[in-house]
Amino acid sequence: MKKGVLILILAFSFGCKKDAIQIRHQPELPAPDQWTASDVDDSEIRAEWWTAFEDERLDELVGKALEHNYDLQAAAARLTAAAMQAKITGADLWPSISGGWRGSGQRQNFIGLPIPGAEGEVLSRSFTSSGVSLDISWEVDIWGKIRARKFAATKDFEAAAADLWAARLSLVAQTSKAWFAVLEALQQVELAQTTVTSYGGTAGRVRGRYERGVQSSLDLRLALSSLAGAEALLQQRKEQLDRGIRQLELLLGQYPAAAIQPTEALPAVPPIPPAGVPSELVSRRPDLIAAEKRMWAAGARWSEARKALYPSISLSGSFGTSTSSYLDVFNGQFFVWSLAGNLLQPIFQGGRLRAQIELRDANSRDVAAQWAGAVLRAFLEVESALAAEKFLAKQEVDLADAATQSTASLRLAEDRYNMGLESFVTVLESQRRSLTAESQLLTVRRQRLDARVDLHLALGGSLQPEELESETTEAEKEKTS
Repeated sequence: MKKGVLILILAFSFGCKKDAIQIRHQPELPAPDQWTASDVDDSEIRAEWWTAFEDERLDELVGKALEHNYDLQAAAARLTAAAMQAKITGADLWPSISGGWRGSGQRQNFIGLPIPGAEGEVLSRSFTSSGVSLDISWEVDIWGKIRARKFAATKDFEAAAADLWAARLSLVAQTSKAWFAVLEALQQVELAQTTVTSYGGTAGRVRGRYERGVQSSLDLRLALSSLAGAEALLQQRKEQLDRGIRQLELLLGQYPAAAIQPTEALPAVPPIPPAGVPSELVSRRPDLIAAEKRMWAAGARWSEARKALYPSISLSGSFGTSTSSYLDVFNGQFFVWSLAGNLLQPIFQGGRLRAQIELRDANSRDVAAQWAGAVLRAFLEVESALAAEKFLAKQEVDLADAATQSTASLRLAEDRYNMGLESFVTVLESQRRSLTAESQLLTVRRQRLDARVDLHLALGGSLQPEELESETTEAEKEKTS
C-alpha cells in the first residue's frame, strides 16, 4: 500500500504544470524622466533627513518619539502578528506529527452461560490494552495551493514591514512639524509680548497728552482699544503655544502636561534634498512598496482559489505498539502500524469555488487600482512639495521686505505724529501693518520648514527594513502558485 501511495504522489508531482504567481491587473503608469516642478540633483537621498535641519533638540525629540510613541508600538505589534500568521500558514506545508499513549480496560459478562460447580455466579472476562503511537497526517501540496497561501501570507508580512517603516517616517515628520509649530508659537508669543509693550507705551503717551489737553478722547480710546486687542492676541498666542507643546508631548508618548520648555528660534531651511527621478519613487516609498506587496498577495490568493478546483491528496499514518501488558508498550515485538491515503475531487459545490475565484480576481483589481492611485498621489506629493519650495521661498523674501518697510514706516509715522504732522490713526495703521508683516513672516518660515519635511516624506527616504531589502527578487524567483 505504501508503494502505491508513493507512486501516485510522484505521478501527480511530475505530471502537473506549476504556474508562477503573478500580479494581476497591474495598470501601466509611465513616469516622466524628471520632475516637472523642479530640476534637482539625483544623488543618493539622505537617510536620517531630519538631521539636515541641524537642530539638536529636534534630533533628541525624534529619538524619543521613535522609542516611546504608542501608535508606532501598535504598528510594530501588527508586524509581529503578520510574521506569526505567515509562519502558521507555512506550517501547513509540513506533516502534522503527534505522539500519544493509550490505555484501556474492559470487563465482559457472559449472562446465562452455565458454570459447573458455580451455580448463581456470572461468567466474566477482563481485557486490558495499552500502547504508544506516533500519528502523522499530511495534505500533499501537489498543485501548490498551500504554497500560494504561504506566499500570500509572506507578502502580507512584507507589506506590514513596509507599513511599519511608513509609520516611522510619518512619526518623524509629525514630530518635526510639531516642534516647528512650537517654535513658531514661541516666537509669535514673543512678538505679541513686544507688541503689547509697544502699544502700552503708545497708550501711555496718548493718555499724557490727553490729560494735558492736547489729545482728543478719540485718540485715547483708539490707543486703549489697540492695547486691549494686543493683550488678547498675546493670550491667543500663549494658548497656541500651550496646545502645540501638549500635542508634541503626545507624539513622544508622554503625558501632555505642557512641561517642555522651548527656547530656540526656528532653524534655517536646509538646502533642497536630491529627489531622484519619478520612476525610482515606486521602489523607495514604503507605502508604495506595501501596496505592491499586497498586489502580489492578491495574485497568490487568486491562484489558491483556482487550485481549489483540483483534487486534494491527504495521507495519514500511525506507528506504535499495542499490547495487553503495560510493561510491553515499548517492546518492538508488539509493533503495529497503519497507513491511509485519500484523494478528494470537488464535483458540485453550488458554484462556491468558481465564485471564490471571481472574488479573488475582484480583490486583485481592487488592490491594483489602489496601488495606481497611491502612485499618482505620491507623484503629486513630490511635485507639490517641489513647487511649494519655490513659491514659499519667494513669499518669504517678499514678506521680509514688507516687514522691513512696515517697521520703517512705523518709526516715521511715530516721528511725524510727535511733530504734529500726522494723525494718530496713521500711527495705529502703521503698528497694525508692522505686526501683521512680522507675524506672517514667522508663519511662512515655519511653512517652508513644513514643506521641506513634506518633501522628505514624499520622497520616502533611502532606508528600508532588512525584510524588504532581502525580498526584492523573491517574486521573480518563485516558480509555484
